[in-house]
Amino acid sequence: MEDTKVLIIEADFYRDISDALLEGAVEVLNKAGVDYEVVQVPGCLEIPAAIRFAMKAMEFTGGLRRFDAYVALGCVIRGETSHYDTVSEESARALMDLSTDYSLAIGNGIITCENDAQAWARAKKDEKNKGGGAAEAALHMLNLKQKFGLFPR
Repeated sequence: MEDTKVLIIEADFYRDISDALLEGAVEVLNKAGVDYEVVQVPGCLEIPAAIRFAMKAMEFTGGLRRFDAYVALGCVIRGETSHYDTVSEESARALMDLSTDYSLAIGNGIITCENDAQAWARAKKDEKNKGGGAAEAALHMLNLKQKFGLFPR
């Protein structure tokens, strides 16, 4: 996809795990020949806001800071409180709202796990590669936008 630019938003809360997700996403985007930029946010709840900030930046710059697709990367591991449920559900809901309200191509690579072992199995590029899967999903949805005449916008 010529002249395509993807924004990867990486949540830093479990940085080692999100870095593994990032590795998988970057490999997919490089293989597709797609340009990308990476930004970090403190946690998964901040990812949707970062996407909205990028959208606003595009408006303010007259399209000079345009991103065609977004890849959300992060990890939520269940703890002893209900915070896991809030972070998991609200980050997913906000990403879905952005996707449907603004016709955005978003690959959701926020993994939700019971423990560290599950997180690593999903994050590692040579295992489940959920970061790579999120990048593939973003590109797939971008192709679908193109099919319906919505790309680039």
